[in-house]
Amino acid sequence: MRAYIIRRLLQSLIVLKAVLLIVFFMLQITGDPAAVLMPLDSTQEDLANFRKDMGFDQPLHVQYYHFLFGRERNKGVLRGDFGFSFRHEVPAMKLVLEHFPATVELAVVSVVIALIIAIPAGILSATFRNSWIDHTASVGSMFGQSMPNFWLGLMLIIVFAVKLRWLPTSGYEGPQYIILPALTAGLYATARIMRVMRSQMLEVLGLDYVRTARSKGLNETLIVVRHALKNASIPVVTIVGIELGILLGGTVVTEAVFAWPGVGFLTVDAINNQDYPVVQAAVALLAFMFVGVNLAVDLLYAWLDPRISYK
Repeated sequence: MRAYIIRRLLQSLIVLKAVLLIVFFMLQITGDPAAVLMPLDSTQEDLANFRKDMGFDQPLHVQYYHFLFGRERNKGVLRGDFGFSFRHEVPAMKLVLEHFPATVELAVVSVVIALIIAIPAGILSATFRNSWIDHTASVGSMFGQSMPNFWLGLMLIIVFAVKLRWLPTSGYEGPQYIILPALTAGLYATARIMRVMRSQMLEVLGLDYVRTARSKGLNETLIVVRHALKNASIPVVTIVGIELGILLGGTVVTEAVFAWPGVGFLTVDAINNQDYPVVQAAVALLAFMFVGVNLAVDLLYAWLDPRISYK
């Protein structure tokens, strides 16, 4: 187990190193960084001075070294310093971290909503195969996975905010403000989780040990909950971890529709304003979170199925 954790940590470090390399080249592929970052009315002398001050006049490998380890007032990204936001004039990572709790809150609530709907629906759909419950759940999951997030969000706003006036349209001022964006993000994740849950339950319910339990006269609910559910949960944990990682990565469309002040909304705003330190800090943080979530999911496998070997 210890060797597996060390190996996975090393693999995660390799991924994070690749992420930092991509983050560094995000600014380089736009062309001349000085031309992108400076005002349009800047003179050639202004551009030359800016390149010198920022180190853009040096070779790429030197710039990458300074990007990682810092230069002069910049401590480098390995210490969490991505420089200052050009628009807000505050440290870029500090600005991203201020918006990160809103993204975490939206992601967690969305996943909880998805699990509350998807797990029972998947179990019932597999238990009552080819019944009206199965058909209804299958059509619902297909409908949920086919709907674009922006369309679903707008429909929820029209129905619950404009027509019924039960919920606010946008903002971040109280618990009621998270309901519509969480439903929008959660219903999309529900479809995939429910389909995986159904397929795994169908497979497990057809195994020999389940038939043996039924032949012994055990209650069907007990068989499903105690014996089948745990063994069917491993792929579900994987897809839940992926969905949580995606949601933590910033539901950009959902946050934009509902003006939810998360990292995704901040990143779009930073891209529109060419605030590249903020974009780099946001991409790096979200990539780190995604890698961390996937590592945690891998470690959960041992509890769900002791037969899994970590050697």
